[in-house]
Amino acid sequence: MKTILRILLTAVAVVILAYFLPGVYVTSPSSAIIVAIVLALLRFIVKPILVIFTLPITILTLGLFLLVINAFMILLADSLVDGFSVSGFWIALLFSLLLSFFQSILYSFLKETK
Repeated sequence: MKTILRILLTAVAVVILAYFLPGVYVTSPSSAIIVAIVLALLRFIVKPILVIFTLPITILTLGLFLLVINAFMILLADSLVDGFSVSGFWIALLFSLLLSFFQSILYSFLKETK
């Protein structure tokens, strides 16, 4: 149940960011849900592989290369999902940063009380 809520909250964040950021387009809410699912799968499968392959560069840049990996994942989601479009690398980097920020805010509402 929590995973479904996280995907829906990510879809909401994608729609909000697409509304405010020039160069990011989402055609429909269902496309935003598909983007959220694709991003979750990419973060689960592709990101660990990329982090391992780029570990020397990541260490050399003190972890800043992870931002490039996140932007690459946004561009990969752009190529995989038809109703989602990002105009370039720098917009993907900004979208990635803002999406992470919005996700941390939205996910804070899902914390369980003990």
